[in-house]
Amino acid sequence: MGETNETRMTRAQREVSPRKLEKQIAIASASCTLFGREGYARASVDALAAEAGISTRTLYNHFPGGKAQLFQTVVTWTSSDVRDAQLARLKAVLDPERPPHPDDLERDLVSLARGFVGLMDDYPNHFALVRHIHAEADHVPPEVLKAWHEAGPEPVGRALTEAMTRLAEAGLLDPHGDPALTAGHFMALTSHTIVQSTHYGVLPLPKEETDRLINGGVAAFLRAYGTR
Repeated sequence: MGETNETRMTRAQREVSPRKLEKQIAIASASCTLFGREGYARASVDALAAEAGISTRTLYNHFPGGKAQLFQTVVTWTSSDVRDAQLARLKAVLDPERPPHPDDLERDLVSLARGFVGLMDDYPNHFALVRHIHAEADHVPPEVLKAWHEAGPEPVGRALTEAMTRLAEAGLLDPHGDPALTAGHFMALTSHTIVQSTHYGVLPLPKEETDRLINGGVAAFLRAYGTR
């Protein structure tokens, strides 16, 4: 099996000097803010360099691929952080070693959805990037989209699918033979609903409305997939 884009980036980072890596991180951090504000298509190399307080020549010295390489680095980096946070929340709520009691399943799924939704407040720059990715998918290089999926959505989707499989094995869910689709429907009915309603966190909803949407989404999910 070949290396993923994330693995290659991590290996490449280990091969540069600490000073150069520190500079690359500073450039990526500044670029994350600009990309989140302007999107991929509108963010020029000159603007990215100015945001980082460097010359365009310095930017290309650190990121020879220019804007596309820099955007891929930023997206992969932030996606990895959010992925780790999502996986931690998933493990905390649906512990692989301890299936929930049937009476606690709805409560636990609500807690999981709230945890995922709360990440928009914790990682606003990342969700701003994702908002632009969806809006500008036809302008974002395919390799960048692939790197984003490999760094975040795909591993989280696999982990959630495994969690749904365990719940099915415990007799708590009936995935109708497709736990991956079950996982996708859970996300669509809960966190994705909030993401779309808030435009990726730009216009937060009142807590009461957020709770109503999450509780209703989980209830609908259990009506479709629950065994009780």
